[in-house]
Amino acid sequence: MSSGSAGRALAGCALAALALMSCTLEPHYQRPTPAIAADWPTSSSPDVAKAAAQDAATQGAAAQGAAAIGWRDFFTDARLQKLIEVSLQHNPDARIASLNIAAARAQYRIQRADLFPTINASGLETAEKFPAAVAPIATSGAAAGGATPTATGSGVFRYFDVGIGFTSYEIDVFGRVRSLNKQRLQQYLGYVETRRSTQITVIAEVAAAYLTLLADQQLLKITEDTLSSQQESLKLIRMSFDGGVDTALDLHQAETTVATAQANLAQYTRQLAQDQNALVLLLGTPLPSDLPSGSNLDEESLLADLPEGLPSDVLTQRPDILAAEHNLIAANANIGAARAAFFPRITLTGSYGTASTQLSGLFDHGSTAWTFSPQISLPIFAGGANLASLDLAKVQKNVLIVQYEQSIQTAFREVADALSGRATLDAQVAADQSLLAATNESFRLATMRFTGGVDNYLAVLDSQRLLYSAQQSLIEVKLARLQNLVTLYKALGGGWLERSRAEAN
Repeated sequence: MSSGSAGRALAGCALAALALMSCTLEPHYQRPTPAIAADWPTSSSPDVAKAAAQDAATQGAAAQGAAAIGWRDFFTDARLQKLIEVSLQHNPDARIASLNIAAARAQYRIQRADLFPTINASGLETAEKFPAAVAPIATSGAAAGGATPTATGSGVFRYFDVGIGFTSYEIDVFGRVRSLNKQRLQQYLGYVETRRSTQITVIAEVAAAYLTLLADQQLLKITEDTLSSQQESLKLIRMSFDGGVDTALDLHQAETTVATAQANLAQYTRQLAQDQNALVLLLGTPLPSDLPSGSNLDEESLLADLPEGLPSDVLTQRPDILAAEHNLIAANANIGAARAAFFPRITLTGSYGTASTQLSGLFDHGSTAWTFSPQISLPIFAGGANLASLDLAKVQKNVLIVQYEQSIQTAFREVADALSGRATLDAQVAADQSLLAATNESFRLATMRFTGGVDNYLAVLDSQRLLYSAQQSLIEVKLARLQNLVTLYKALGGGWLERSRAEAN
């Protein structure tokens, strides 16, 4: 066969392979429908239900508004923004998620390479020595291969071959290789979404830790102020006790309030140090020295608000749910590869080059050499391995279906809890603010009555304890409200806009 005929034969085989590589045995993928309500549940309380209600016509716009809030738009405090930026660069979980993407990308590229033939250049020298009695037979056998080896005086035969070719290239007739390639691609996309989910988690954890730090700073401040006031009161009572005006009971009660405030001061000092350590751990690096000034817990410039009336299908945009769906699609593709194992596999091996009995004659006229070796294998008996592999692939897909549905149901609960918390915590903050105003006025009046000689100092101490408790309660409720808002932002998959910006850059 001439070299032109061989080329046409190879081209014809390639065209036939391309025509056959159009089918796949993957099942038709359909996204599972989880058993969740179309809208979030509302509270049985009329006031809370009224606050959470939203006209159905505006729900789509509200969902779009929530999706458009990137973390820089939601966390408006400059100091917090800087901390989040540092954490996204140095947090160990965020770095591991990025490395997992790089590994998944490499695995996908390795798998994708199987779609193409691996072409190698090769050079071969064969040297053989035969006894004199079999030398003619060995020579004629070599001649059948296309060239007669050269025999030296010592009875050594030599043969040279140089060319390019491919080995065991599978023609993907039934889509086995393409299904495996799709599986790797979906797994890679799943890692991309997992990184985004990790970033959102890191952002939320840094924000929660920063808010806790602010709250403990305020608790420490009011404790210092309360302790200072109570120490001054203790001095007055001790002087009155020495003068015979106050009793020992008054003195010991004043000492009790001072000791309680001192214990609280030690507690909040310890908590503040632990808050800073927790923040450093989340950042993955020491606190930067160039942090901008930040807000305190009472200012409204910490967080932006989120729209109400979100439809539940907004959850399908959460990165962790998208990652679960990519893994489900990968399992669906794996079923196609397992099905293809029951059908014949066609592999090709071929080479084209030049051969000669002498190294100097490799590129002479007439030295062209080629081989073409198609092979087909049909599984007949494998001990049930192929059937077991298919059953395993189907079971793995069913497991991932359940996990996907569970992810959406869990996300639905997280958002529903955060939405109910937003309505009730707002009411609780308002109630605690009224309580603080009342106890503050009560303390002022008790102090005036003591100064005017109407009451003893016990009423002042009691109102002071109530005031301190109300101050602590208000700070804790404010912290809970802000942290609940961060949780809602995270539960809704916050940071989508920031993701788009990062991809654009």
